[in-house]
Amino acid sequence: MRVPILMYHYISTPPKGADAIRRDLSVPPEMFEEHLRYLRDEGYVTITLHDLCLALQTGYPLPERPLVITIDDGYRDAYTNAFPLLREYGFTATFFVITGFADEERAEHLTWEQVIELDAAGMEIEAHGHTHPDLRNRTVDYLVWQILGAKQAIEARTHKSVRFFAYPAGKYDEQVIRVLESVHYWGGITLHAGAEHRSDRMFELTRIRVQGHDDAEKLAANIRWFMDLAGP
Repeated sequence: MRVPILMYHYISTPPKGADAIRRDLSVPPEMFEEHLRYLRDEGYVTITLHDLCLALQTGYPLPERPLVITIDDGYRDAYTNAFPLLREYGFTATFFVITGFADEERAEHLTWEQVIELDAAGMEIEAHGHTHPDLRNRTVDYLVWQILGAKQAIEARTHKSVRFFAYPAGKYDEQVIRVLESVHYWGGITLHAGAEHRSDRMFELTRIRVQGHDDAEKLAANIRWFMDLAGP
């Protein structure tokens, strides 16, 4: 099944002197709005990862042009900049939250109050680990703390099941997948590029990275490329 899953990080203008990585991860709000306007005008309808999973596993019907918008790392600008624009254009998004950063009330990251507001507005809140570490070659106890702990922290606030996990920095191994399955996640979201999804690869869902310099024309070209690459 071919469904584009867009991957964003910062929805803000990078600060003066920002390094190349920060510039690449930062989509200014006006550019994000340009993307949303294009997607709306082209007839895309946002769905959740939950919807996508049901479609893959049970044949649950999706709209004609389904799309998932994901925003990683739970930066504060996802609430201050992305959230109002998503509502204005009638879209939803999946927000991957780093729960330990919310606990610490880091200035650059979402607060729990903001997470609860996003959830109440119909946004999908999923897990990105407790402290965003490299999860490869870790003990089972450590993985349970990062994976189940993040799940329970979000569920305690939203009172909704957390079913999806975005691998921190895209790094994972087979042990990580086994722990995810054992604590009842439905899928894992990678940094691998693509738009083709299979029911037997739910823990290796692919995405389309949106870079800071991508205007609507470039976004459209990327979506077309990956949708065509996925085959007929």
